[in-house]
Amino acid sequence: MKFPTLTKGALQSRYKRFLADVELEGEKTVVQAHCPNTGAMTGCQSPNAPVWLSHHANPRRKLPWTWELVQTGAGLACIHSALANRVVEEALLNGLLPDLFSPSEVLCREVPLGQDSRVDFFVPSGEGVYIEVKSVTLHRGQGEGAFPDTVSRRATKHLHELHAALRRGHRSALVFCVMHEGICRVLPAADIDPVYAEQLLDVMACGLEVYVLFNDITTDGIYPRAMTKLDSFSI
Repeated sequence: MKFPTLTKGALQSRYKRFLADVELEGEKTVVQAHCPNTGAMTGCQSPNAPVWLSHHANPRRKLPWTWELVQTGAGLACIHSALANRVVEEALLNGLLPDLFSPSEVLCREVPLGQDSRVDFFVPSGEGVYIEVKSVTLHRGQGEGAFPDTVSRRATKHLHELHAALRRGHRSALVFCVMHEGICRVLPAADIDPVYAEQLLDVMACGLEVYVLFNDITTDGIYPRAMTKLDSFSI
């Protein structure tokens, strides 16, 4: 997945969750940018951290700038969480997740799952595979990544819906898409959201398949590199 041309700056502050002030490099100009991340962004919003923004000329946009990347002490991270879906889609289409999808199959996007919810991908072949994607940027040191970075009732709801799909005879899968260079393994953040961690254990015991996708992250783009399967963990 390639970025458009990005502009470097220094983060001044993030506020109201979806807004950030950034001083553009080489200028005295401070711009207000959209912050496309609803999480706590722990370790990814230090004052004066180098960040990269994309610019969009669409006059219907309220904010032309979007925050995409940040340089952390442990490596480059992509804070634009919705891009994880594009990265996972690329990995699926390139055959990097063969247990879930073959490039010869049909891949459906944003398919209804449960009440008032949608799953990121659905593969209609065989018994049908529902695939949910979660972006991981929380780095806890020594290469360990964790999800979620704040209590997420929405993520727990998705687990309930994937469990229901299993009971209906489908396959269900969760892909942790690693969007931080410093992360080399991922576990649920049981200390942050114990309900999510416990629910994940329960649904894995019922057949939920959990994968971790690692990516090369640069200012040019994010490129899927390798996939591993998470078979078990302890709380």
